Amino acid sequence: MAVRGKGFEKKHKASGEIPSSSLADIAFLLLIFFMVTTTFRAEDPRDVTVPEAQAQEKIPEKRKDIQHIYIERDGSVYINDTRTPLNQVSDVVGPVRAEHPRLVAAIRGDVDVPYDVVNDVQEELRDAGAVRVNFTTTLEREVSRRGR
Repeated sequence: MAVRGKGFEKKHKASGEIPSSSLADIAFLLLIFFMVTTTFRAEDPRDVTVPEAQAQEKIPEKRKDIQHIYIERDGSVYINDTRTPLNQVSDVVGPVRAEHPRLVAAIRGDVDVPYDVVNDVQEELRDAGAVRVNFTTTLEREVSRRGR
């Protein structure tokens, strides 16, 4: 610092700019922080034994376009892990169907569910406008061995 008159003079003045040299580092650290602390909700397992079939076809849809409907032995209906009264299935599926026109309703009914409950669920889906309905099954062991 140079002495000038009676006091000291600053060689450098404060800059009005925001330093940007470490912004990329900060953004990267924030990205890592959010990736590490984010938890993804897994579906709760349902106690449903699906029936066997001689043939099955995989749904070529994205996961967001599939709505899982579980029907348990006692006739209780779950839509994406939320218990739903049978008469309100169309109220739940209808708005989702309006958002996703390619919605596939994947019914996972237990083997021991009475057919009238499955039929009531199908009628509720029809009322909601869900025309693409899929029944989840497992392949029979004999058929799967022959296919290999």
